[in-house]
Amino acid sequence: MQIGFNNKIIDLSTPIVMGIINVTPDSFFKGSRFTSDKSILHSVDKIIEDGGTIIDIGGYSTRPMAENISQDEEIKRISDALNIIKKKHPDMKISIDTFRSGVVRYVAQNFDSPLINDISGGTMDDLMFETIADLGLTYVLTHTKGTPQTMQNLCNYDNVISEVMAFLVKKLAQLHILGVKNIIIDPGFGFAKTTEQNFKLLKKLSYLRELDVPILAGISRKSMIYNTLNNTPADALNGTTAAHMLALAGGASIIRAHDVKEAIEAIKIFNAYQNC
Repeated sequence: MQIGFNNKIIDLSTPIVMGIINVTPDSFFKGSRFTSDKSILHSVDKIIEDGGTIIDIGGYSTRPMAENISQDEEIKRISDALNIIKKKHPDMKISIDTFRSGVVRYVAQNFDSPLINDISGGTMDDLMFETIADLGLTYVLTHTKGTPQTMQNLCNYDNVISEVMAFLVKKLAQLHILGVKNIIIDPGFGFAKTTEQNFKLLKKLSYLRELDVPILAGISRKSMIYNTLNNTPADALNGTTAAHMLALAGGASIIRAHDVKEAIEAIKIFNAYQNC
C-alpha cells in the first residue's frame, strides 16, 4: 500500500511513524508541547534521528475540554513552527493537525502542500472537504462526534464499530465524489469514546481494512491507556507500546506517536514476527 504526498509517494508496505509536535501550551501530554524555537528544532531533529517519516504539527489542542482559540492564533502558531522547521529541514514531510479549512488554505498557499490531519472528519467546518479537493491535498479522515469541548458527552453508541465504519464509509464517498484521491482513515481513539469503546475499536481495527485505504492509529499516551493502568500520560509509554503492537496487528499503516524511537522499535519487532 502507498499514499500520495505532495507529488511524492510514501511507501506503506511497512508501517511508518508520524511524530507529534504540538505548538500549544495545553496539549494533554506535557512532553509534546513545544513553544520555543530551540525546543521545536530539537524535537524535530529527534523525530528524524529516531526514524519518523512525517511530522504532525498542531496549533490547537484537541484534548477533551480544550480551550477554544481563534483561527488567526492557530495560523500564527503553525506558521511560526513551519518557518523554523523549513529553514533546517526543507524536505521534511509535514502534516497539519487542524479542523479549520481557513488554516488549511493559508498553510497550503504559503508553504509546501501538507497532509491535513482533521480530527473532526469534516464535521466542524463545512468547507473542509471542498478545500481539500480544491488544493489536491492528502487527507486524514477521523471519526468523532461534537467538538473538543463537548465530545466526552457524546459517547452513546448502539454499536461503536458499526457506527464508526458507517461514518467513515459515508465520508469517504463524499470525498471521492469531490475528487479527493489520497485519503487515510483514523477511527478516532479518544474522540467521543469511552475507554471500553476505544478498546473495542482497537480489537476490531482489522475491519477497517475493508475500506481499502491506509489506517492511522493515534493511541499514544491517551486516556484509554493511562486510565486502564491507573497512571498518567507521563507514565504511559509502556502501555502505549503495547497498544501500538495491537494496532499494527490490526492493520495500521501509520502510527502517530509522541515517542518515535519506541514506536519504530515496535514496528521492527512486529515486522520480524510477521516475516519469520
